[in-house]
Amino acid sequence: MARGFRAHDSMPTMLSHPVKYLRGVGPQRAALLEERGIATAGDLLGYLPFRYEDRVRFTRIAEIVPGQTHTVLAEVADAGGTVRFARGRGPIFHVTVRDGSGVLHARFFHGAYLEGKLKPGQRLVLHGKAVLDAYRPGRIEMVNPEIELVGTGDSAAADSTEVGRIVPIYEAIGKISSRMLRRVIYGLLDDLDGNLPDPLPETIRERYGLPSRREALLYAHFPPKGENLERLNSFRSPAHVRLIFEEFFYYQLALAARRSSERRQPGIALRVRDDKIREAVKRVLPFKPTRAQKRVLGEIAADLERPLPMQRLLEGDVGSGKTIVALEAAAIVIENGYQVALMAPTEILAAQHFLSARRVFARAGYRAELIVSGRNRAQREGAAARVASGEAQFVVGTHALIEDPLRFARLGLVIVDEQHRFGVLQRKRLAEKGASPHVLVMTATPIPRTLALTLYGDLDLSVIDEMPPGRTPIETRWTSEDRLAGVWDFLRREIARGRQAYVVYPVIEESKQELKAATEEYERLSKNVFPNLRAGLLHGRLKNEEKDSVMEQFRRGELQILVATTVIEVGVDVPNATVMVIEHADRFGLAQLHQLRGRIGRGKEKSHCILVAPKTAAGEARERLETMVATSNGFEIAERDLKLRGTGEFFGTRQHGDAAFSFAQPLRDHELLEAARREAFALAEDPALAGKVIARLEAASPAWQKRYHLASVG
Repeated sequence: MARGFRAHDSMPTMLSHPVKYLRGVGPQRAALLEERGIATAGDLLGYLPFRYEDRVRFTRIAEIVPGQTHTVLAEVADAGGTVRFARGRGPIFHVTVRDGSGVLHARFFHGAYLEGKLKPGQRLVLHGKAVLDAYRPGRIEMVNPEIELVGTGDSAAADSTEVGRIVPIYEAIGKISSRMLRRVIYGLLDDLDGNLPDPLPETIRERYGLPSRREALLYAHFPPKGENLERLNSFRSPAHVRLIFEEFFYYQLALAARRSSERRQPGIALRVRDDKIREAVKRVLPFKPTRAQKRVLGEIAADLERPLPMQRLLEGDVGSGKTIVALEAAAIVIENGYQVALMAPTEILAAQHFLSARRVFARAGYRAELIVSGRNRAQREGAAARVASGEAQFVVGTHALIEDPLRFARLGLVIVDEQHRFGVLQRKRLAEKGASPHVLVMTATPIPRTLALTLYGDLDLSVIDEMPPGRTPIETRWTSEDRLAGVWDFLRREIARGRQAYVVYPVIEESKQELKAATEEYERLSKNVFPNLRAGLLHGRLKNEEKDSVMEQFRRGELQILVATTVIEVGVDVPNATVMVIEHADRFGLAQLHQLRGRIGRGKEKSHCILVAPKTAAGEARERLETMVATSNGFEIAERDLKLRGTGEFFGTRQHGDAAFSFAQPLRDHELLEAARREAFALAEDPALAGKVIARLEAASPAWQKRYHLASVG
């Protein structure tokens, strides 16, 4: 039995057992595992291999074919390898290995860490693509192969987890290698000789032909020799399908249960169809709406009429006109005698919304108020009093809106902008300032439907999928730093035509990364490059009053050039700005580049985005730059960004559901997601039955409850 386990331990207790008591772990390794979110034996079982190798039959060195990927079992042939230095590439570790059929050379860039670790005669497995050595005709080598030591021939034999089977390959966790993880998990599974609790309803398992949880875990960690390797590595074995379905199902059940609970709350049924309301909405709209805007406003208005709290996601590309639709919805709510709160992630964006709302609502006579922490005490207290009395009808703010002292008189609608910058609980806390107010969530990050169902599955979805007329496409080009003189000449010509420009840098001050910094470049550009032009500096460390002053000067045209960091990524709307130069563009993410570019092209004049980055940029950096040049369609860019970064990085850590997925991938597994969502939402229609499933999940593992966020809805 594993250290700390007792024969009479129940299975749920074993699953809840701290990892530090498992064989081969101990306190130091347990600390590393816990940093990755692996605190219990059950958590460790959920850490699946990312790849499998067929070590039943290895490729003999003499049978290696250049251009193909092979797995080789060999021993170190020379003195353990040597480190050589190549100009511009740093240390390269060279080693020669052999089996009974021949020798194979391997080299590892930045491989100095291997020096002294490999001994002659030591057995190891190499997995990688074989290539012909460009400098030694006829010689085959592997470059940067994955390697794993399997013991030395005389002192230690490889155990049954390493050879003679399909071997699971785990992502290393700090100093805990794949080999260590394999041995610990093998020992843990060996101790789980009883039936693992399986909260997934048996009727669902039978409907989809899914194995039990115990069978799935045993199979996924240590598949039998006869399993198809391609099916394993594409995560399409019955075991993987079961575990992926399970992750989606429990998460969707949490969403469905939360949604069912919210819809049982009495909402605010508003008047929408009378003439007074229609006239109020027309006064708010400064231009003829697009068909998409009309459609989305109709969907929102239908929600506002129902005696249930609206829970809707409004999605649209940068500049598609989401804000004006939100203001129209706000007008309906205000005309019914209620207040509206709009929460934005930054003070700059909050100020932008406040100024827009004040201008738009002036015709209707509505009072807008700004609530941000950067204002002085008297301003904050005065604003809070007007909100509490109901004098302030449209209240814009940052996180300051959810602070306890702020009270609303009659909150009827909550609008959350750039939702991916907030957590779900923050949205909930703002809604709790009223009695079941309607909720409208907005995002300018286009999200494929599959991911919208995953991360915002408790919300109804509205999409503005066309741009307002009159928008001139932004021309985007990629140039290198040695062409900057021409870029600055172009910028001068645009400013001479009465236009304005942004120049964006990735950092505020000089750093060890050898990146140009906004503060230093602002000084250089002002004095040496554009001495006769008016430039301003904007970054996140400025005081709020300074930020507001700089932005207001730029809006009024008093500044011709704004040197900035990514603080302008959201919320800055200056139609006269037609040029954006982004230095070190290869250091920015794709979604971030698209958001930055969205600050221009907001007027009728042709706009230009110039990406400054080395023409030698390669890999993902090159793909990002080429994508930006090729398209300005936010949905295409989002799809590409997701493929490059994956869902976890795309949404960041604040989006609560993303952390629940250990191995399920919404894009890859979209069909399973759809099926799991159908089953979860159907089950949630019977609260008693859903409660039983959630209770079984809690009994099986309290950690699962927390992981799938079911504790708050069970």
